[in-house]
Amino acid sequence: MPSVLPDGEPMPENGTLPASALEGAGDRPLAFYLHVPYCATRCGYCDFNTYTATELRGSGGVLASRDNYAATLTDEVRLARKVLGDDPRQVRTVFVGGGTPTLLAAADLVRMLDAVREEFGLADDAEITTEANPESVNPEYLAELREGGFNRISFGMQSARQHVLKVLDRTHTPGRPEACVAEARAAGFGHVNLDLIYGTPGESDDDWRASLAAAVGAGPDHISAYALIVEEGTQLARRIRRGEVPMTDDDVHADRYLIADDVLSRAGFDWYEVSNWSTSRAGRCLHNELYWRGADWWGAGPGAHSHVGGVRWWNVKHPGAYAAALAEGRSPGAGREVLSPQDRRVERVLLELRLREGVPLSLLRPAGLAAAGRALGDGLLESGAYEAGSAVLTLRGRLLADAVVRDLVD
Repeated sequence: MPSVLPDGEPMPENGTLPASALEGAGDRPLAFYLHVPYCATRCGYCDFNTYTATELRGSGGVLASRDNYAATLTDEVRLARKVLGDDPRQVRTVFVGGGTPTLLAAADLVRMLDAVREEFGLADDAEITTEANPESVNPEYLAELREGGFNRISFGMQSARQHVLKVLDRTHTPGRPEACVAEARAAGFGHVNLDLIYGTPGESDDDWRASLAAAVGAGPDHISAYALIVEEGTQLARRIRRGEVPMTDDDVHADRYLIADDVLSRAGFDWYEVSNWSTSRAGRCLHNELYWRGADWWGAGPGAHSHVGGVRWWNVKHPGAYAAALAEGRSPGAGREVLSPQDRRVERVLLELRLREGVPLSLLRPAGLAAAGRALGDGLLESGAYEAGSAVLTLRGRLLADAVVRDLVD
């Protein structure tokens, strides 16, 4: 969850949505994102809406306590049931993210999932994911999650090199994420992801190759690889500004991406989104695919964002303010916006171009179609897909995805 909230119109105190938001809802999947805003320590690169115990001390009292958090979040799930009324949809995916969700007791995460199950029901093949810090779980914890209904888990590995982890302020030891994969498999998790970051100051090509080899060797069926983005206001940004660590340039990021795609492809992973690879279609993260395809989702928790039928809203950021709103029977929503048909078209182009299936050319306007033709000529789009009516990025196109999409949305 980003730490900065957008502007927007006020959210009604009861959370009511415009009638248009639920028109045709039966034709769209429904997902839940459950945000856990707590971390043991703050990573130097992190700009998400998270809080350590020190940061919360004296700024919300018992309302901000993680001991009460599961009960507070279930109150928002019940609010969602009231707002969505007699919407008959069962929930297709649930994703618990953070922060570090596994700082909470496993029973708390299961309690939050149970609230979704009780209020809405879960599809028979629902994908239920939690993020986890490698040092915050053990075999018993994982077994309790699995027994409670979780069937997918995502570990924040980031790197296999200690000096890289140190720059990122990651506290786990090299080798622990790989052990977590084995423990998750033993607990019965059918799908396991490892998150990697490339382009950390001081990381070499060999370091990156070692991280990829370690991740592949651990046996997950999904690997995410993200370029490090240095966000203003973070500790890492301040260190770079002071000259303590070097800034990684775009050419290095491009080289690391090519290394990742080569290594992962050779290991049997296929890309399905610019930063995500899986060993099979079943191994893809369906929850994220629903985001990228404009489905409906309710984001519960401080700073969480939601989208239902072209209405987007976001919650207050601070855990204390979030809990206080729910305790008073009010929506924790801080603001919302109603997307116009043009807004929704642009978002489809922005998001779907990143996918392996690409974006239909029929969504593009004349200027965008002309830009797509130029991108095809420049080798940035696949010719076969273009002839079949879709804009699909080539490997070179993935390196320039941001530039390509800027032209296509015109």
